[in-house]
Amino acid sequence: MKYKIVYLANAEYDLIDLFNVICFDYKSPILAKKYIKGLEDTIQSLAKNAESYVLQVRRSLLQYGINVRRINYKRMAIIYTVHEDVVYIQRIIPASTITGL
Repeated sequence: MKYKIVYLANAEYDLIDLFNVICFDYKSPILAKKYIKGLEDTIQSLAKNAESYVLQVRRSLLQYGINVRRINYKRMAIIYTVHEDVVYIQRIIPASTITGL
C-alpha cells in the first residue's frame, strides 16, 4: 500500500526550529541541510511501510491518538498516526523527551 504523507503544523514548526538551531545556534548550515534531508528521507520511507512500526502505549504519546506510532532518525523521534491511506506527521521531537509507560 502507498501512503500519502501529510505534515501537521506542529511538525512543520518542529522542522523549522530544528533547522534554525543547527544552522544558527551551532553555526552549521551545511549540517542543518543534511540533517533535515535525512529526517525527510526517513519520513518519506513511511509512504511504503507506515503500519509496520509498533503502536505506542507511552502516556506521553497517547495525546496524539490511540494509533500513534514512532520512528527514529538519529536522536529525533518522528511521531505519526495512520488513517486509511494517509500518514499524519504529528511531531518531530528529541527522543529523550518521551517519557512514561
